[in-house]
Amino acid sequence: MRPFTTRISALAAVAALAVTAAGCAEVNNTIDKTQACLEAPKIVADLGSEIARLKDDPQAMDKALDDAGKKLNEVADKAANTTLKEATDDLASTLRGIDVKDVNDAVDAVQKVGTDTAAYLKKVAEACG
Repeated sequence: MRPFTTRISALAAVAALAVTAAGCAEVNNTIDKTQACLEAPKIVADLGSEIARLKDDPQAMDKALDDAGKKLNEVADKAANTTLKEATDDLASTLRGIDVKDVNDAVDAVQKVGTDTAAYLKKVAEACG
């Protein structure tokens, strides 16, 4: 009977390890989602402040938009939630696609960023809620 008991014990240990590993993956996904839910709105808020300050400096605004887009791409790569990932990728693409060459472009960019980030933050709130 000893070998049978040993096999059962070994199988139980493997099963417990598998359950633990699955639980750890779920915890990591939750941490990634929580982290993304905290980071993304902060990037958007920082961008809002920065572009308001840079309305008379088109080159700096263009760089700030690209930088925010890159940061949002990094957050999207970590996001375990599909809705959050897609929304973050979409906003990142939008920001990186805005081309600010002069003051008129800067004014348009401020308006577009305001509209697009408001819609994005609503999606984030729904995905993170």
